[in-house]
Amino acid sequence: VVNLMSFIAQETREILASLGARSLEDVIGRSDLLDQVHRGASDLDDLDLNPILTRVDAGERPARSNRTDRSETAPPLDLEILGDAAAVFERREKMQLTYTVKNTDRSIGARTSSAIVRRFGADGLPDGHLTVRLNGSAGQSLGVFSARGLKIELEGDANDYVGKGLSGAEIAIKPPKDAADRTREDAIIGNTCLFGATSGALFAAGRAGGRFAVRNSGATAVVEGCAANGCEYMTGGVVVILGRIGDNFGAGMTGGRAYVLDADDMFEKCVNPESVIWRRFEDSDEVRELECQSLIKRHIAETGSLFAQEVLTDWSRWRGKFLEVVPKEILKREEAARKTAAE
Repeated sequence: VVNLMSFIAQETREILASLGARSLEDVIGRSDLLDQVHRGASDLDDLDLNPILTRVDAGERPARSNRTDRSETAPPLDLEILGDAAAVFERREKMQLTYTVKNTDRSIGARTSSAIVRRFGADGLPDGHLTVRLNGSAGQSLGVFSARGLKIELEGDANDYVGKGLSGAEIAIKPPKDAADRTREDAIIGNTCLFGATSGALFAAGRAGGRFAVRNSGATAVVEGCAANGCEYMTGGVVVILGRIGDNFGAGMTGGRAYVLDADDMFEKCVNPESVIWRRFEDSDEVRELECQSLIKRHIAETGSLFAQEVLTDWSRWRGKFLEVVPKEILKREEAARKTAAE
């Protein structure tokens, strides 16, 4: 990174020198130094950029903003959580706290998890020892880097990066009651959720955005659909997807497993076949089917998902639509292990 920034700085100096300038301050606002270049594009030949290339006389005002003040952000919710959860850290009491959130409440759980690890260690608290219940729309990075012992329950929805770097905590997200029957159609969490997670669990009664569970190496998750690049570069963990997937699913996946409910028979058009294989439960180990069922049961318990309950209740109907997705790398290692054992 240092080398990259050094090269950028050097090239910037060379460009400035070619313009006869010594610093960026000398060229800010100098729109007269810009020229319109025509590259033979017929649809752009009659485009006149002169109105925006003309240098504007700012008069006595500065050519660029010289503001030094800034609007301070509100104190993060975690500070309030840490204050309210004093009994957890002082006397190891088990607690449940409730808050209303909005999308400017970001990175909920990060500071609290730091305090948990500093006080008790990475595995010092049992699962769900401190439960934080939220209502509303959470901002980016809900549950980022959250540690074991913390459980976050949200009724509403959340922005991007839910569970990024998840490190043992549990996150459960469900829609408001008036949207409980739309979980397979509505997105409830944003993009790049569960990115780089190492442990813990995420249950979301709704669809996830793009790049769901990318680089997941150990977390468990159940969602009801995802956009493009799901489970990309995944190296561990187990993911259940009870709905449609986007393009390039499983690209670069070398570990872990995914169970996908292919109700519309669209899986093969979306999966990346270079890294994974897929098989029905009939061709798989019975243990895998039981694992999938167990995670769906837990998903129902955590989110109250009506669709997941329908699937579990009428399992004989839905069972044949499930696919177990396994990285080719795992199969190669299993085959090598069998050969070694035979020898």
